[in-house]
Amino acid sequence: MITGKNHIGWQLSAKGGKLFKTFNPVSNEENKYDFYEASNEEIDNAVNLAWEAFSSYQLVSGASKSEFLNAIADEIEALGEELIETYCAESGLPAGRAMGERGRTIFQLRSFADLVKKGDWVEAHIDTAIPDRSPIPKPDLRKMMVPLGPVVVFGASNFPLAYSTAGGDTAAALAAGCPVIVKSHPMHAGTGELVASAIIKAAQKTGMPVGVFSNLNSSGIEVGVQLVQHPKVKAVGFTGSINGGRALYDLAAKREEPIPVFAEMGSVNPVVFLPKALDQRGTDLAKTYAGSVTLGTGQFCTNPGLLFGIKGSSLDNFISELAKAITAIEPGCMLHPNIIGAYENNKKKALSQEGITLVAQYDDTTGNNVARQAVTTVQGRTFLENPLLHQEVFGPFTMVVQCENKKQLEEIIYKLEGQLTGTLIAEGNEANDYNGIVNALKNRVGRIIFNGVPTGVEVCPSMVHGGPYPASTDSRFTAVGINAIKRWVRPFSFQDWPDHLLPDALKNENPLGIVRLVNNELSSEPL
Repeated sequence: MITGKNHIGWQLSAKGGKLFKTFNPVSNEENKYDFYEASNEEIDNAVNLAWEAFSSYQLVSGASKSEFLNAIADEIEALGEELIETYCAESGLPAGRAMGERGRTIFQLRSFADLVKKGDWVEAHIDTAIPDRSPIPKPDLRKMMVPLGPVVVFGASNFPLAYSTAGGDTAAALAAGCPVIVKSHPMHAGTGELVASAIIKAAQKTGMPVGVFSNLNSSGIEVGVQLVQHPKVKAVGFTGSINGGRALYDLAAKREEPIPVFAEMGSVNPVVFLPKALDQRGTDLAKTYAGSVTLGTGQFCTNPGLLFGIKGSSLDNFISELAKAITAIEPGCMLHPNIIGAYENNKKKALSQEGITLVAQYDDTTGNNVARQAVTTVQGRTFLENPLLHQEVFGPFTMVVQCENKKQLEEIIYKLEGQLTGTLIAEGNEANDYNGIVNALKNRVGRIIFNGVPTGVEVCPSMVHGGPYPASTDSRFTAVGINAIKRWVRPFSFQDWPDHLLPDALKNENPLGIVRLVNNELSSEPL
């Protein structure tokens, strides 16, 4: 049941004075429930409870954390149709998308549950002492990953479940041993509240400490600013715009004790179409990419916003076919009037630039907050000279850049900002002749795709969802997959400690049975 209140530890609190509502973009009206913005007192209470919980939660066994994460997944499933209906009412997205995202959220939780139950993720390293080494005795050193402390997670507007209250950041932080305070996204506060109630129930059922999780509502930026500046918060997770992520990053850096902000931000996800591929299957590629550009009304962080090709008849034909294919697709509703407003403004800004040609735009729109998908084109030299054209237009928009030759194409790619993905479309062994372009893409992205589309992020250990700035604030980490846990931990060494005082992961008998690096050799055996 939606109450409109803030979840703090195991309590519902409604001391916040400011009220707001969520919005249904399909019906173009506010939803019926009021939500209370968290007060200063509630913010401080949530963080203090998280800090108190950390003292015990960081010591909770992997098996117990696994039980907790699986219980969260169970409780989310138990929310049933109410969750799906609330999700759809607050996002305008269809029920099928809601169910798919719920499934992904549950899968992420269970994946981290399996990871911490096994225990190897702590990267236990042991170098035993050599007391008679000359001239300096060697101490006994044992290293493992330990949690950072309370983490603030910002809900994402475009993924009300998978990147929000119980999404990847929250699941990874809880798995690492960090209590979490979620700053719920105001566009889907009801969805967030339902999921928060599931997490609280799971925490109670599995005996987790009070304060291990809280959910705070807000209608603006003030709550988030106070959370990032709170001295007991030790890390931040964010998925959203470049402006929002950079603002949080700067706030965290200016603290007396700076803390890491792991932000996944903007990306235009460049796609390179090589000539032979366009010659052989240009029409099919145009249809495929029309679908990718408009998928989810272009509201994915992996939306292909820049398409590159070398000038010629095959590229001309591709542009023509892409125009036909994209205008044949029924346009979709965007998440919120503010988002479609930003889309239309950014599209208009791009189209006002010198040298930009509007190739196609869907003009027959009906319905509320429906986005008109568009294809534009520009010459390579113009693109190089105007950095504004490199920026993301969040929505169903793409730009085809017509390059003079492979040298210019390579030059352009090197001058792009950091991206989440890059894609190469090639025929047979064609890619062998474009090593420079492949290397340029690798330099600019976190994941490179061959003969596919960037939309779609598989949740698995080999996935990298991140990239050079501004795709993310730290390209060494991924926001998706079990390796996302590494953002919320730090390496810690014990020197010459008695065996009985060491964590189980580092004890001689290896009670967890995990694989450890012992004197430079992998072993799961006791010492």
